[in-house]
Amino acid sequence: MTLLAKTLLRLCAGAVLASSLGACSLFGLQFGMTRLSEKECMMRAMYFESNRSSPDGMLAVGTVVMNRLYDPEYPKTICGVVGQKNQFAQGVLTKRMTDSGVVLAAQMADRVLAGERHPGVGPAQHFHTAGLRFPYNNMLYVLEAGGNEFYIKTRTR
Repeated sequence: MTLLAKTLLRLCAGAVLASSLGACSLFGLQFGMTRLSEKECMMRAMYFESNRSSPDGMLAVGTVVMNRLYDPEYPKTICGVVGQKNQFAQGVLTKRMTDSGVVLAAQMADRVLAGERHPGVGPAQHFHTAGLRFPYNNMLYVLEAGGNEFYIKTRTR
């Protein structure tokens, strides 16, 4: 077999392998991943951030996503908000969703996209794992739900 044929065979094998891994790329080309819909991005944020625990927790996460969507400081699409670096769980847009929480996430995403919001979240745009505490004096906590604590950043004086 010629060197060119071997190289082409290796590239093809690499592309097949990459496509089986999901969201992989080779030389900037995406393999095995189609563009996610806004609903899928919302589902993924709810699924991975609320520990798949409850409709209440998922609704709270969805409300934060929508609060950010309508703020000029954040991206203008749900997928942009959810995919923003260091904001949501690592791999939120690429990991597999594997358990029954997917059905609940789909139901809750439909409700959020139809306009439902968690009343306890209010204008909050931030949350972190429940039980953690930080030494900042600009965090006004408004809700604990789905294993997270939701807060509003306030101005320090």
